[in-house]
Amino acid sequence: MTKAKIEKPRIGTDLPSATLLDIDDYEEALYHCILSNCDGEKENYDRTEFTEVVFKQVKFNGASFKNVELTDVVFENCDLSNVDFLEAIIHRVEFKDTKMVGVNFADATLRNVRFDDCLINLSSYNYSSPKQVMFDHCSLRNTDFYACKFNKVQFQQCDLNEVNFSQTPLKNVDLSNSTFERLIVSLDELDGCEISPQQAIAFATMLGLKVKE
Repeated sequence: MTKAKIEKPRIGTDLPSATLLDIDDYEEALYHCILSNCDGEKENYDRTEFTEVVFKQVKFNGASFKNVELTDVVFENCDLSNVDFLEAIIHRVEFKDTKMVGVNFADATLRNVRFDDCLINLSSYNYSSPKQVMFDHCSLRNTDFYACKFNKVQFQQCDLNEVNFSQTPLKNVDLSNSTFERLIVSLDELDGCEISPQQAIAFATMLGLKVKE
């Protein structure tokens, strides 16, 4: 399968430093800046627009980002555990080495998004529409992709154990170099999905078939 090219965030050089308090000065928007070692735990950033922003080692545990717009944004070594991105619009965004346990992307629109070396266990992407999205070396244990509309979504060496793909067609999705013991998925959704021979045996077992050696 041809790998989809994912656009990188368009971020200029020499970004000025800012703090989360600067959002008030921009009328619920923040542009062209870098934030480092900030603490926004359990704060409300609903409907805020972030454009050309880099977050480094920022803690947003339990914060609310409902209906936000993220364009050309990078999160690096951040803590986004239990952050609520409900109905967010996310375009040309990278999440790097970031903790995202329990994050909620339900009903979100994701375009040209990369998750690199992230811990995303117990998260939810229910009813989202990811297009040109890459999960690279991520742990997605017990993550929920219920009723998603995948378009050029890629999983590269991820831990997918107990992931729920119910009502999400996996045609042209390559799972062959990721690992799992069990997935929640139906035969209809597997039509056109790419898997390894070893995974084929695991799927047969999940379906109640006995594979002779």
